[in-house]
Amino acid sequence: QLQLVESGGGLVQPGGSLRLSCVVSGATLEWRAIGWFRQAPGQERDGVSCITSSGTKTNYADSVKGRFTVTRDDAKNTVYLQMHDLKVEDTGVYYCASRHTSFGYCNPTATWYDSWGQGTQVTVSS
Repeated sequence: QLQLVESGGGLVQPGGSLRLSCVVSGATLEWRAIGWFRQAPGQERDGVSCITSSGTKTNYADSVKGRFTVTRDDAKNTVYLQMHDLKVEDTGVYYCASRHTSFGYCNPTATWYDSWGQGTQVTVSS
């Protein structure tokens, strides 16, 4: 059974950095597009970034462009979200999600994905 486990969240001051990891188990990461989403209290789950199964294409929400970078290491079955210059509004629970696809495409919409992790909390506060 496919499982996704996020880690790397925590409390950081504004301007700080964190690197989130999403480890996939129960299946290979190959042929899987991965998305990162975040959900603030009382808010909907919003797309942050995604990466295609080949890793050649990425997508970012306008609010994180230039600050966040998504990468993948298929040998480690892991996808990373490097976050720099964190802002208070980046606070939320961050989730990774997976979809098996042979197309060079990833979608920033939550409903496109069929497997989800449990999330990791990121709090940006002074």
